[in-house]
Amino acid sequence: MPLIGAHMSIAGGYYKAVEAAAEVDMNVVQLFCKNNNQWRAKAITDKDVSLFQDALAKHNVDAPLCHASYLINLASPKAELWEKSVEGLKIEMLRCERLGIPNLVFHPGAHMEATLEEGIERIIQAIDELHQQLPDCPVTLLLETTAGQGSSIGHKFEHLQAILEGVKQGERVAVCLDTCHIFAAGYPISEEKDFKATFEDFNKLIGFDKLRAIHLNDSKKDLGSRVDRHDHIGEGKIGVEAFRHMLNDRRFKKIPMYLETPKGEENGVLYDAKNLATLRSLIK
Repeated sequence: MPLIGAHMSIAGGYYKAVEAAAEVDMNVVQLFCKNNNQWRAKAITDKDVSLFQDALAKHNVDAPLCHASYLINLASPKAELWEKSVEGLKIEMLRCERLGIPNLVFHPGAHMEATLEEGIERIIQAIDELHQQLPDCPVTLLLETTAGQGSSIGHKFEHLQAILEGVKQGERVAVCLDTCHIFAAGYPISEEKDFKATFEDFNKLIGFDKLRAIHLNDSKKDLGSRVDRHDHIGEGKIGVEAFRHMLNDRRFKKIPMYLETPKGEENGVLYDAKNLATLRSLIK
């Protein structure tokens, strides 16, 4: 069975995200390890850790993935924000280590008034700094593909390739691919021939050995719109066939996949359960 889950709320405790995933028969889960809209974070207690780990074991939920704060911008040309971002990501790496979460996904950042090349160099510098400060931290940083809004970096596979090749300890960095983001960035994946071509490009520039997680999202906006708006599986501009291709491609078989589709319910059925059922119906 493919590893499919969703981003779940940590309201009431980290273990609550695991329980929520298990309630809709998911076998992996993504969560925040702190309030994603604040820099500050309260300490993680021994009880927090034990409840979280116990819930993972009890419900057979694997591959917990942490998503870093949206405030972090490692590409910022502004020294104060860059330093705050490095410290912020360091805190999140340590929180992941405390909770036993192996991977931490983050948006590479926006270069703002600086050039793209300068932004990429800032990201490389930041990651090298983090690795130097945390030489023994087992948490792998995952660069997320982006839609390309504003001056965000990561909407071209070449951007991530440059970062991966530029970081001194490249083995400590990998990639999280978001289906909505790459589609909005201009990579077609709906038709089988386009899907094959896009992932041949991905494999050539980044490599499947660097793909550690996938965000499964349809897109409310058109191909190449560079606008990040998630939609339910099969209800957006990508359409259901792209997800059929992915779920039946052996290259993705062991890579955990996480829904980040809109929350809520319809006629008493959670949207997460509906999206999960749609995905599982596509598996041959």
